Amino acid sequence: MTSQAITEQENINLAAEIIQQGKHAIVLSGAGISTPSGIPDFRSEDDGLWHHHDPWEVASLISFRHSPEGFYNWFQPMAERITQAEPNAAHITLAKLESSGSIKAIITQNIDGLHQKAGSKRVHEVHGTVSTLTCVSCYVTYNVNEFLESYVRDGEIPHCRDCGHVLKPDAILLGEQLPVKTFQKAEAHARKADVILVVGSSLEVMPVAGLPMRSLENGASLIIINNAATYLDERADAVLRTDVAEVLPAILESVANV
Repeated sequence: MTSQAITEQENINLAAEIIQQGKHAIVLSGAGISTPSGIPDFRSEDDGLWHHHDPWEVASLISFRHSPEGFYNWFQPMAERITQAEPNAAHITLAKLESSGSIKAIITQNIDGLHQKAGSKRVHEVHGTVSTLTCVSCYVTYNVNEFLESYVRDGEIPHCRDCGHVLKPDAILLGEQLPVKTFQKAEAHARKADVILVVGSSLEVMPVAGLPMRSLENGASLIIINNAATYLDERADAVLRTDVAEVLPAILESVANV
């Protein structure tokens, strides 16, 4: 066994021990937990969603107001991927840890709903969701399934059945305020947490990336599982730069043996 493998296993065991001993362990998940399910992230150099598009031109609140067609044309391939995606082993593992009481809440930057699809119940979607749409004029909210097939198949842009105006996905666009009540709940969990597990997030997007600091300020333990470095790696008790879909099941197995 190489020294790298030993170090990784030691970190897995340490992460499991920390989670097992925690009284209010929480998770902050980012795009990296969903890439194994076939959903691309936004910032990777190879296939990130921003690699070929200016985000302010296709995914900002201002651009949506001026040209919702531009947003929907850009988002159509992503919507198809989200529709076809299934939870991977990382989502399923977190759902099991929640079910067992080891994890009290999941704060996610993702809009794909895969945590809920895996069985997690206490999920706070701080960047919104694509599971619902809201009319920009009369503010009626619809379930996305009412419009999804015609949009994914034909590119048909959803419009309100009451007033005829365009519907906006309830995902947060650039320049748009985060859902206040959801973020307040996330902050409350972050302050209460004695363990925070960062999964698949490079911690680059504020204010969500600042949540682990709320936990650290109160003496919490920090575990980071992410392929790239984060600004908090030096503050973490355990850092695992590996595939989340492989290492989280290993942590679950180790938790069971603690």
